[in-house]
Amino acid sequence: MEITDIKIRKIITEGRLRAVVSITIDRMLAVHDIKIVQGDERLFIAMPSRRDENGVFRDIVHPIMPEGRKMIEDSILDAYQKYLALAEIEEQANQKSAVEN
Repeated sequence: MEITDIKIRKIITEGRLRAVVSITIDRMLAVHDIKIVQGDERLFIAMPSRRDENGVFRDIVHPIMPEGRKMIEDSILDAYQKYLALAEIEEQANQKSAVEN
């Protein structure tokens, strides 16, 4: 299994939710609404879920093996960190440009 695309769909700056992400697996399967959450000690991902009739949230899709979860989480968090770093560089360039004008 290979994650062939990661899209950071939405960045959130308030609360524990940090971003909403979509991934594509093997250019064949898209998984939407994966959440990046700030935990007490680290960032982690939460797979798409829905509330059942008893009010309990259940994952709609999720990795079966811990190795699969780690691979998906590492890939998503790496893409998220790169996205934030690029956004920071672009913001600094825009600020510099605004000062020069």
